[in-house]
Parts: sequence; structure tokens; C-alpha cells
Amino acid sequence: MRKVALLIFASSLSVAAQNTSTASAPAEIIVTVGHYFGPETPVLTQDNLTITQQYDPLPITSLVPLRGDRAALELFLLVDNCSSCEPGTKFEELRRFILAQPSTTAIGVAFIRNGKLEVAENLTKDRKRAVEALNVPDGNKPTGPYDAVTDLIHNWGQNSSRHAVLIITNGIDPAVPETGPDPSVEAAIAAAQRARVTVYAMYHPSADYLSIDPSTVYNGQVQLAHLAMESGGEAYFVSFGPLPSLSPFLADLSDHLANQYLLRFLAKPVEGTGALERVTVKSTVRDVELMVPDKTWIMGHDNSDRKPTYTPGRSQ
Repeated sequence: MRKVALLIFASSLSVAAQNTSTASAPAEIIVTVGHYFGPETPVLTQDNLTITQQYDPLPITSLVPLRGDRAALELFLLVDNCSSCEPGTKFEELRRFILAQPSTTAIGVAFIRNGKLEVAENLTKDRKRAVEALNVPDGNKPTGPYDAVTDLIHNWGQNSSRHAVLIITNGIDPAVPETGPDPSVEAAIAAAQRARVTVYAMYHPSADYLSIDPSTVYNGQVQLAHLAMESGGEAYFVSFGPLPSLSPFLADLSDHLANQYLLRFLAKPVEGTGALERVTVKSTVRDVELMVPDKTWIMGHDNSDRKPTYTPGRSQ
């Protein structure tokens, strides 16, 4: 019996050693406290979280609150020029939102015109410049907005700040059938996950939305929600019409950005140089809903000796 027990013990040690050795690729993911039920926002520690990859638990190495001297944020407002229904008061709310952002936030303003990205103001902490760049859309025919999201992310340099996008659009891509995946949406999601960009989406229709097939409008909202949720963000809409007010949703977005963490962990390396891998993050704190990208970049065996390049700190 003693010999059998020793063999079982040795086998257990071997399995534990294998699990430790395979979870050797440093990785990281942005975790947002999205919704909670209680008088105060909960403060998380790494002991409150679990993370798994293919159902296997992974070791957490640190959980960094992205606030205080680590609150640096770069936020792009990306406005679709076709979103021209009742824009006046809504864009005054956006201007107030810009002015209310903390000093650690740099803001850029860009537009989608005929499906193409046009940057009106690069990232700046000069609130006046950002506000002046935010022009009310004059309207154009709906074109797919998602290639512009991908272009914005691909041209966004890596630095020590968090990156987030607020896109305002009807989400409709006329070139894509209403059934099945939209390749441009999938490309935007992959770009956001790879670059660790959180996307928030606000549905705002074009002026002729009442004459558009409701199924087309609905599909646009579904794709917006898909993009936002897969990147760890949120989509805001209440009907096929314009939001009654942007203010409560902008306040919700601000609350999310004020309650983010950088979760570092050791993942199982993938083949080649790396790949987007699905990981699951859960909280042991009751009544807390976490918002996390569906996938994050995991380094492969070829890059197993490299460390993540993101270090949260002050804006440059």
C-alpha cells in the first residue's frame, strides 16, 4: 500500500510540474467592473479573481488598478457622418463629456465619411481643441463603419496609456447580408483584442431611419453590440430611434473607465509567434459583473521569452 501511495504522490507532483511549466507565457488583459449592486464600487484584489484558458486555471501574477498615477487613458471619439438624426443637443452633451474628463485622459476626435477614417484632432489634453473638432454630422449614405475602427486601431501607437474608443454610428454595413458574420466587424474585433483597445458603441441613426427596413436597423445594433462586448466594452441603444439623451450613457461609460484593472497572468503558450486565445475571468465577489474581452493575445513558443510591452503609467 505504501508503495502505491508513493507512486500516486509522485504522479501528482509530475502533473503539477507539467501544469506549471506549460503556463509560462506572460499575458495581460483589461478587466472592467461593469455593473455592481451596492452603495460603493468594489475594490478588487487578485485574490478576488480567477482566470482559465481552455478550462485550465492559470496563475495570476498581478492586478494593477488603473487609477491615480496609473490612470493614463487615450480615448478616441469616432463619429459616423451618417448619424445625422437630431444631432444638435446630443453633440452638446458630447462636448460637456469631453470637458468633464480627468486630466489623465487624452482625447482624439475622428469621423467616418463614406466608410473612410478621417482624424479631425489627434490625441490631446487640450479640451478646447477636442471640443472644436467635434462637428455635427451633415449626413451621408450609410457605409460600413467597421473598417474605420480597424484603421484607427492599426494607426494607434503603443504606449503606457490605456486605449478606448467611443464610436457613434447606426452600425449598418449595406454591403453585407443581414445573415451571417460581417468580416469587417470580425477584423475590428481582432484588432481591438490584439491591441488591447476597449470599444464602446452608441447607436445613433441617420435622419431617414424610419424608412429603413427594421431588420437592417436591428442587424446594425447587433453588430455594434458584438464589437463592443467582444472587446470588453458596452453598446448603448434603447430603440431604433435616437437615444433620448446621451448623458446617462456617457456617465456609465465614465464609470467603467474609472474602474478598470490590468490583470497579468501566465498563460499556456500557443504555436508559432502567438495568437488570440479565449480566456475566462471571473470574480468571487458577489453582485459584481466583470467586462472582459472575449480573447487576448497569448505569445507562442517562438516568443516565449518575451514579456508584455504594456506598463500602465502616466500619459506622455
